[in-house]
Amino acid sequence: MSLTKRRKIAEAKVDKNKFYSLKDASTLVKEINCTSFDSSVDLHIRLGVDPKKADQQVRGTVSLPHGTGKTKRVLVLCTPDKEAQAKEAGADFVGLDEFITKIESGWVDVDVIVATPAVMPKIGKLGKVLGPRNLMPNPKTGTVTNDVAAAVTEVKGGKIAFKVDKAGIVHASIGRVSFDAQKIAENSAELINAIIKLKPSAAKGTYLKAVSMASTMSPGIAVDTKSLLN
Repeated sequence: MSLTKRRKIAEAKVDKNKFYSLKDASTLVKEINCTSFDSSVDLHIRLGVDPKKADQQVRGTVSLPHGTGKTKRVLVLCTPDKEAQAKEAGADFVGLDEFITKIESGWVDVDVIVATPAVMPKIGKLGKVLGPRNLMPNPKTGTVTNDVAAAVTEVKGGKIAFKVDKAGIVHASIGRVSFDAQKIAENSAELINAIIKLKPSAAKGTYLKAVSMASTMSPGIAVDTKSLLN
């Protein structure tokens, strides 16, 4: 595949044989942005775990201090007595049966779904649609709760969920290239520290194997994992 002029310039600025500090990577990712729009800044974190084993799953949530720079669309599935709370907190969609029907028909135009424990039996059948898209409400990520207002506020404020994939990698968006470098670094550190704290006791050897930072369509920047652990 031929590279664009912008991409060639970006590639030339990244030393493929160098491991950058989180601070330097956060500065460089802004310089090598190849797009004309406000690109997402993502972290790709390879862990020394076997995701096939239940006791080595890494999954959780973290509230980024500077948010993600993206307004998330939130659906709250709840009983009528919780609807007013959800709407006041800023939920984009609130209801139950009508949205279950829409989701069964293929509608998934949301970023996060929050549900109350009472309605989970009804939502269980949506697993085949929501599961592959990481939209299924889960108590571990705080998306199954009676306090729907707090859950919506946290999501809107920058709370993200992360989960190790089948290859042992966590992929997460931690900001936009329009953020200043310090905010990118602080958001990145918050996510990485949360993942380090969740190290499974069954995981042996090196836990934080590799960390790469990149914006949309830009080359990846290798981050020095030793500096992160220190």
